[in-house]
Amino acid sequence: MLTALGWIGLLAIIGSVFLLSAGAAGSPSSFVPSRPSNGSWPGWLAGPFSGLHMGLSNTRFQVLMLILCGAYVLVLVGARSLPLLALAGTIAIAHLILVLGPPLLSQDVFGYLAYARMGALHGLDPYTHFPSEAPTDQVFQFIGWPFQHSPYGPLFTLSSYATAPLGVSGGLWAFKAVAGIASLAGVALLGAAAKRTGRSRRWTVAFVGCNPVLLILAVGGAHNDTVILLLISLALLLGAGAQPRLRAAAVTVAAGVGIKLTAGMLLPFLALSPARVRERAGVGLSGAAGLAAVALVGIAGFGVHALGFLGAVGEQQQLIASHSIPAESARLLGLSGVPGWWRNVFAAAFVLVLLVALWRTARGADWRVAAGWSTLALLLCTAWLLPWYALWLLPLAALGGDRRLCGATLVLCAYAILIHLSLADPLLSPRPPHPSRHLPFPVPGARHRLELAGFQILRHVQSYFRW
Repeated sequence: MLTALGWIGLLAIIGSVFLLSAGAAGSPSSFVPSRPSNGSWPGWLAGPFSGLHMGLSNTRFQVLMLILCGAYVLVLVGARSLPLLALAGTIAIAHLILVLGPPLLSQDVFGYLAYARMGALHGLDPYTHFPSEAPTDQVFQFIGWPFQHSPYGPLFTLSSYATAPLGVSGGLWAFKAVAGIASLAGVALLGAAAKRTGRSRRWTVAFVGCNPVLLILAVGGAHNDTVILLLISLALLLGAGAQPRLRAAAVTVAAGVGIKLTAGMLLPFLALSPARVRERAGVGLSGAAGLAAVALVGIAGFGVHALGFLGAVGEQQQLIASHSIPAESARLLGLSGVPGWWRNVFAAAFVLVLLVALWRTARGADWRVAAGWSTLALLLCTAWLLPWYALWLLPLAALGGDRRLCGATLVLCAYAILIHLSLADPLLSPRPPHPSRHLPFPVPGARHRLELAGFQILRHVQSYFRW
C-alpha cells in the first residue's frame, strides 16, 4: 500500500511540475515577474515550452501547487519502500523540466546577471555601484533591485563574471543550469551522507529532492541558494561516518560564506563538535583559514571593497517582508507596523536559541541538529524572510535524525508555499499599498520591481532608491 502511494506521488510530482513550468512559459503572467516592464515576452525568456501554448491562471497555479505538495507527502510516506532509482529519476526529470522553463516567482537571477555584467562589461564594482549606473545595459529592464549593492560573496560574484560574454539570454540559462546541477549534486551528496550515518538514503533523498520549495522556488527561480545547499551537503558528507573529516568540512562551509554570508553560521557548530579541545581548535583554525582564503580572493578581485557585500546584507536586513514572522505576529497583536523594539525581541530570541544550541553542541549534542534548530530560529526571527531560504535548513533536518526538527522544517516549507496561494489571503497580512506610489521620484518599471515571490516591503523602501 505504501509503495503504491509512493508511486502515485512520484508520477504526480512530474505531472504537476511539468504543467507549472510549461504553463508559466505559455504567456506573460505574474508567475514570471522577470519579464520586461512593458509586458513583452521574449522567446528566449519563455524557453522551449512556450510552443505548447499552455497558460497558468491563479486558480490553476494554486491547484497544481496543492497537488505537488500532496504528492510530496505521498512520496515521503512511501519513500522507504520505493526503488532508489525511481526516486533519483523523478528528481532528475523534475529538475530538467524546471531548468527548461522560465524563471519562476523571482527576478533575482537577473540581479546576478546585472552584477556580473557591471563588473565584466562596464568596469563597475558591484559592491560600490548600483545596477542603475548602467541603465543602457540589456539586463536593466529585467532587474528587480536597481539601487542595491550586491549582497553576494566574492566567490559567487567573481565566478558570475563568466556569464557576461554569453549575453542576457545565455547568462540566464547558464544560471538556471547551475541551479539545477547544484541542486541535483547536493541531493546526491546527502544520499551518500545518509548511507554513512546509517539513515535511510531513500527517505533523505525524497525529503530534500522532492520538496516543493527546492523544486519550484529554488530551482525554478534559479537561485544561488542551491549552491549553498550543495556546499552544506558536501560538508555534511565530509563530517559523516566513523572517521569524519571535520577540518575539510569547515573549509567547505567557509567557501559557502564566499557565496552567501549565512552559510558561516555552521562553522561554530562544526568547531564545537569534536570531543577534544585540540580537535576543536584544529577545526576552528581550518575554518578560519578557509575564510582567510575567501577574503584573499575577494581582495584580489575587489581590493579594499572585498567585504562590501557585508554592508549590502546589513542594508537588506533593514527591510521587512510582509509575510515574515515578525511582521505577521505584529499584525496579529495589533501593533502599528513592525516597531524596532518588536524586531529586537525576535533578534534576542534568535541569539538565545543560538547560544543554547552552541552550549548543547559543546556538551556533546549532534552538531547537525543544533545547527538545524539555530537555522530554523534565524528564519523565524528575521524580518527579511524569503521563502527559498528554507533550503539552508533542509539538509540539516534530513540528516539530523530529529523528528521534531523534520516536522518543523516541513511546517516552514508549507508556509513558504502557502504565501504564494490565494487561499491564504484571508489569513495573512493584507497587501500594503504599492511602494512605488510613495516614492519621491519615478523609477522606471517600479510597479513590477518591488515584489519578491509574494513578499512586499513594508517600510525602509526609500533607502534602496538613492541616485
